[in-house]
Amino acid sequence: MRDFFIGLLDKLIAVLVILMILGVIGGTIMTAMSPMGGVLQAVGVLIGGGLYVILMAGMMYLFLGIYHNTKRTAELLAARG
Repeated sequence: MRDFFIGLLDKLIAVLVILMILGVIGGTIMTAMSPMGGVLQAVGVLIGGGLYVILMAGMMYLFLGIYHNTKRTAELLAARG
């Protein structure tokens, strides 16, 4: 059951990353089209949003990777003993 939820979390993270990317692209387009916005503001939204997506996705996948590495280590230690 635990592996089922971990697998769902992996899929959910992928969906969230895609939604964040689409949100940054949408925000960039809306900023560029806005009367108060412009190209410079749109580039700022794109760069800032892109960095945010990279940091958040990296941390989420890092935490998931720590889980998988811990699981493999525990399995190897159990096989030795």
